[in-house]
Amino acid sequence: MIINPQHQQQTEAAQHGAAITRRQFLAGMGALTLAVNFKGQIALAAENAGADVFMPNAFIQIDKNGFVTIISSYIEMGQGTFTGLATLAAEELHITPEQLQVTGSPADLEKYGNPVLAAVGFNVQGTGGSTAMAGAWNVMRTAAASARHMLLQAAALEWKVPFKELVVEDGIVIHKATNKRAGYGAFIDAAAELPVPDAGTLTFKKPAEYQRIGKAEGMRRVDVPEKVNGKAVYTQDIKLPDMLVAVIAHPPRKFAKVASVDKAPALAVPGVVAVLDIPGDNVIQGGVAVLAKNTWIAKKGRDALNIQWDGNTGSHAGTAALFEEYRQLAATPGLEVANTGPQLAEVPEGGHEIDAVFELPYLAHAAMEPMNALIHLQEDSCHMWNGEQWHTADQAAIAKETGLPVEKVQITQLYAGGSFGRRAGPSCDFVIEAARIAKVARAQGLHVPIKMVWLREEDMGGMQYRPMTVHNNKIMINADGSVASWRWRVVGQSFFPMPATQVDHTLMEGAHGLPYAINNMLVEQHLVKGDVPVSWLRSVGHTHSAFVGEVLIDEIAAKTGQDPYQFRRKLLADAPEFLHVLDLVAEKSGWNTPLPQGKEGERRARGIAIRQSFNTIVAQVAEVTVRPDNTYKVDKVYCAVDCGQVINPVNVATQVEGGIGFAMSFLKQEITLEDGVVTQSNFHNYPVLRINEAPAVEVFTVDSVKPPTGIGEPGVPPAVPAILNAISSITGKVVRRLPLGAKVLA
Repeated sequence: MIINPQHQQQTEAAQHGAAITRRQFLAGMGALTLAVNFKGQIALAAENAGADVFMPNAFIQIDKNGFVTIISSYIEMGQGTFTGLATLAAEELHITPEQLQVTGSPADLEKYGNPVLAAVGFNVQGTGGSTAMAGAWNVMRTAAASARHMLLQAAALEWKVPFKELVVEDGIVIHKATNKRAGYGAFIDAAAELPVPDAGTLTFKKPAEYQRIGKAEGMRRVDVPEKVNGKAVYTQDIKLPDMLVAVIAHPPRKFAKVASVDKAPALAVPGVVAVLDIPGDNVIQGGVAVLAKNTWIAKKGRDALNIQWDGNTGSHAGTAALFEEYRQLAATPGLEVANTGPQLAEVPEGGHEIDAVFELPYLAHAAMEPMNALIHLQEDSCHMWNGEQWHTADQAAIAKETGLPVEKVQITQLYAGGSFGRRAGPSCDFVIEAARIAKVARAQGLHVPIKMVWLREEDMGGMQYRPMTVHNNKIMINADGSVASWRWRVVGQSFFPMPATQVDHTLMEGAHGLPYAINNMLVEQHLVKGDVPVSWLRSVGHTHSAFVGEVLIDEIAAKTGQDPYQFRRKLLADAPEFLHVLDLVAEKSGWNTPLPQGKEGERRARGIAIRQSFNTIVAQVAEVTVRPDNTYKVDKVYCAVDCGQVINPVNVATQVEGGIGFAMSFLKQEITLEDGVVTQSNFHNYPVLRINEAPAVEVFTVDSVKPPTGIGEPGVPPAVPAILNAISSITGKVVRRLPLGAKVLA
C-alpha cells in the first residue's frame, strides 16, 4: 500500500511531524499495532503486514473500542514489570488503567532483544539484570507517543482542524473549539494510512506534567486482579487435550547413571502411561521419567520406581572439602582483576592490620513455583508454554535439542511464580530436560503434549546454585584511620566455561570499582572448575561482595574508633550521589539519636551499609535486637534508593521490601553436598524468611529525572551487611561466615 501524498498536504495536521521515510501503519486483525525495535527506533508492525514494512517488533495495540494492549518482551514474575510498562504507555497515550491490558510477547530476538543486555554482550531476549524498566524507558514512551501522534493526525484530518488544537483526556480525543469528541478507536483505520513520525519530531510529557509516572496512585498493579480471582495463567494451569505430566527421578548423587530400573511398580499405578529412560549429559542429569494423567499420579509412579544407581558414576563433591580447597587457594596470589597501587608489607606505625577470610555457601533460588515447562513436540515444530524469562536462549536450546530450526520453536510466555534468576540460567537446563523428555516420548509413539513438573525436592536438588565463595582480605590501616592498602582475593566458580587467565566480571562484580576513596587496592580472583553447576542468583556477584566489603568497612571503622556512618561519609566525599543516598538513610533512620531500649536483657543497635548495583544506589540502616539467649530479631530496616526517575513508587517500595526479605533468608540458608548428594530437600532444611520474622521497612527514594535504573535486585545486597554490622556492634564479634543461624556469636 502506497501512502497518498495528498494526505500529507491537506492540512497542518498532516504536515506536523511528517515522517522522513515511507514507513506505514497497516491494520491487521482490526487493530493498529505500533512497533519499536530494541535499538529504540520507531517502526510499524501488524498481524498481516506486507513484506515492505519495517517490522522489528510490536508493543502497542489499539482496537476499535480504543482498548490498548501492551505487549511485553519482559516476563512478569511478581516484580511488577507489567505495571511499569503500563505506567509508561498510559502516560504518553493519556489513558486510564481501565483502558489497557498487558500481555507477554513471543520469542523473537530481532523484534524483542533486550537493549541493556545487548549493550554488555548478551544478545538475547530476556528479563534479567534489573533491566526491564531501563530498557523500556525510551522504547515504550516512544511507541506510545508515536501512536498518540498518529491518532491525533488522523483525527485532525477527519475533523479538518489544526493538529495543535487537539488534546487527549482519558483516551478521548477532544477539539474544544468545535466540541468534537471521539475515542482512539474511531481513528485507527485512518491512522493506519499515515506515515510513522520520526522519533525526533515527537513530543513527550515533561516530568512536571506526569500524571502516572512517579505517582503512587498513577497505576495499580495490573497483574494483581487476575492473581486474586484465579484467572492468572501459570504453567501448572495449562491443560491441553491428551496432555501427560512428567515427573522425573533424578540421581541422588548428582550426574550418576542408572544401573538398572524396575519399572513394573510404577506402571502398575492407575493412570501411569509410560516410564521413560532419560539420558543425561553435562547439562542435565537425566534419570527416569514417569508420564501420567496428572502430577499426583506421576509422582506416585515415580516414587514406586525401583532404581539402582551406578555408584561409580556421578559427582563425589563435598562442600566441606571444597571449602578447604578454596581456603588454601585463597591464601595464594590470583589473577589480577584491578590494581590501584602497591600493597604494604608491614603495618604502618601506629596503625592496624585486618586479616579476614569470609566463607559463603552455595544458595538455591527456591522460587515459589518450582521449574516446569509444557512442550508439544511435533514432527516439524515445537511449542513451549512456560514462565519464560530467557526467551531466545531457551528457544535456541530447544531447537538444538530437537533438531528443529529456531523459527519452528514457538514460546508462549506465561506468568511465573518467582525466579530470582533460575528461569534465566546460562545452561537452560530444565528447558532442555523438558524437551528431551518430549523427544524420548515421541520416539516411543507418544505424540502428545507433555508437561514436565519438578516438585520442590527436584527443584532444590536441581543445582544451578549461587556459587560458593571464599574471600581472603588483608587491609593495612594508617594511624589516622585511613586505609593504607587493601588486598581482596576471591575464589569461586564461573557461570560460563572460562579459562583461569580470564577475569569473570560477573562473579567479581562489586569487589572492585568501589565508590570509596581508597588508594592501593588490589583485587584478585581464582576460578575453580567445579562439577556442581552454578548460576546467577538475584543480584549476582553483589550477593557475596557486598557482604564482605561492607562488613570490612565497618570493621575498619571499629578498629579506628570511628562512627561507621561518618567513616563512610569521609570515604564518599568525592562521590556526591552516594553521599546523598547515605545521608538520606541516616537522616530517616535517626542514626545520630539513641535507639529506644529493649526489654530487660536485650541489646539493641543499628547497622549501616551502602551498595550500587545495576546502576542503582541503595543504602540501608537495620535496627536489630539481640535477646538474652543470643537469638536476634531484625526490628526495622530503613532504605534510601536512587534509581533515577521512579516509574511506579509502589513497585519500587515492594521490590526493595522483597529484596530485603530475600536477603534475610541468606542468614540461615546454605546448600551442602556430601559425596555428591545435596543435603537439603525442602523448606524444612532450607528455610526462607517467615512473615513473623519480617521487619518493618521504610523506603525513601531520591527525586530524580535521570533515566530509570534497575530496582528488582538492588535492594538485596546491602541488607545482610547492615544487619550483621548491627549485630557486630552489639557483640563485638565480626561475622565472617554464612549462614549465621538462629543465634549470634556470644
